[in-house]
Amino acid sequence: MNDQTPQKTDDVPQAAHPLFADAPSSVAFKKLRKRLVRHAREAIERFNMVERAPSGRGGGKGARPRWLVGLSGGKDSYGLLAVLIDLQWRGLLDVDLIACNLDQGQPDFPKHVLPDYLSRIGVAHRIEYQDTYSIVTDKVPEGATYCALCSRLRRGNLYRIAREEGCDALVLGHHREDVLETFFMNLFHGGRLGAMPPKLVNDEGETLVLRPLAFAAESDLAAFARHMAFPIIPCDLCGSQDGLQRSAMKAMLDDIESRMPGRKDTMIRALSNVRPSHLMDGRIFDFANLVRLQEE
Repeated sequence: MNDQTPQKTDDVPQAAHPLFADAPSSVAFKKLRKRLVRHAREAIERFNMVERAPSGRGGGKGARPRWLVGLSGGKDSYGLLAVLIDLQWRGLLDVDLIACNLDQGQPDFPKHVLPDYLSRIGVAHRIEYQDTYSIVTDKVPEGATYCALCSRLRRGNLYRIAREEGCDALVLGHHREDVLETFFMNLFHGGRLGAMPPKLVNDEGETLVLRPLAFAAESDLAAFARHMAFPIIPCDLCGSQDGLQRSAMKAMLDDIESRMPGRKDTMIRALSNVRPSHLMDGRIFDFANLVRLQEE
């Protein structure tokens, strides 16, 4: 067998994708890289993210899936792309990838950074310009954050691009903390139990949304980005930051983790261990017809 052929294994292949050409050789980095790959692989397998469509858009029955990877230029999306490429290189992810950045017209957005980086590492990509920034600044009241409307407009454009590129799925870089923060925002402010699912179908029913990093810790992704020296693009070019509610949830979770290490992992596992009979929703458990056994 050719030495350049990657093996189906969790170990790092002898030959590396150009993305990892300058990666550190330290034991700590190798453990970090392996942990992120393991978490992504767990999510992909548990939630059956790689589906062979009966009639793929790009071919006949059982066509190879094609994923559009949303790339914002932040640590999470860079980490997502790197982990997916790593899984491909190891022979553990049989999909085609195309990276996509949506330039939304924010002031001083460095347009050259992402296309230069993606071309250098040999990743197929599409850079799309849509001036959603002007729409957001026009619609959002002064003093309010832009993030919610900006995100909706970005997502709509990414769905369109996924269709145009013949992709079956839009893949996003949300991590463990994003999932938990959303859960507590829904609990405290929405009056419902819900989080960010690792896999869903958009409202039109034509595109899967996948989050392979749902089990990955944000701190691991931050460390990975530093080691890999990704050319990070700041997320506050528009002068806006996440809303106060999400910031409060982040601070609360960090405080809990500092007091009781390991609680974030426990909480993310709890979202996969739901007991409807121990909640209060009659739509998912038939409390009305629950009766005790009759004595004979």
